Amino acid sequence: MVLDELPPLREVIATHGLAAKKSLGQNFLLDLNLTRRIARAAGPLEGETVYEVGPGPGGLTRALLAEGAARVITVERDARCIPALQQIAAAYPGKLQIIEDDALALDEAKLFDKPVRVAANLPYNVGTALLVKWLSAETWPPFWKSLTLMFQREVAERLVAKPDTEHYGRLSVLTQWRANAKIQFDVSRSAFVPPPKITSSIVRIEPLAKPVADARLSDLEKVTAAAFGQRRKMLRQSLKTLSPDAEQLVMEAGLDPTARAETLSVADFAALTRIFFRS
Repeated sequence: MVLDELPPLREVIATHGLAAKKSLGQNFLLDLNLTRRIARAAGPLEGETVYEVGPGPGGLTRALLAEGAARVITVERDARCIPALQQIAAAYPGKLQIIEDDALALDEAKLFDKPVRVAANLPYNVGTALLVKWLSAETWPPFWKSLTLMFQREVAERLVAKPDTEHYGRLSVLTQWRANAKIQFDVSRSAFVPPPKITSSIVRIEPLAKPVADARLSDLEKVTAAAFGQRRKMLRQSLKTLSPDAEQLVMEAGLDPTARAETLSVADFAALTRIFFRS
């Protein structure tokens, strides 16, 4: 199936000299059938504004527009990619806005007047940092109504992991405290140019109306950092970095001081946060 009237991505990359830069964490997706599958996972897109970070030569951008997005706003820090994106903008008049900037430095809440869908093949070197930024928004519900993102498989497994499983950790708690995350499908190494060393996964994340349990985010981050910073240690030991009275405070939260971080639920971490950082 032909996606649009634009040239194949290999031709676009050759025309604009877009060899992927390792320093920018770039791995380009060239299979337009695959980018279309990702766009569908981000949907429904009809009438929606979609925010895309790191579009590169625009494979996913084209798929988002072909799948019916009313408007796509892309943020790309690699100036080499801008002409290729401008070519897409010309093919979809009035539907593509290109911002040349670093997404980590942007305040997206000021970009949009209503919640948008986020879809991105995130550069591996900034993917987790961007997710934490979006999950840490002061205003909640946030500027996004869904995130459909590409991560390394190992990171994707952390996002959805449950207590007492191999991948459960700080990122699991911070994600699930405010959102639902689900792995949609895996993407083979061979789908990328250059092929990365690992398998990737598409994850869809949707914000909860309110957190699972009351806690101040900045304090929850401190508790999870301390608890998971010394994996396999009991809470009474790992949380001593927060208070010399850690054992007593853990008991006040209704938890066993000899328990380990990886066995606690998200609500348990919120309870610890309220006790350790009560006013």
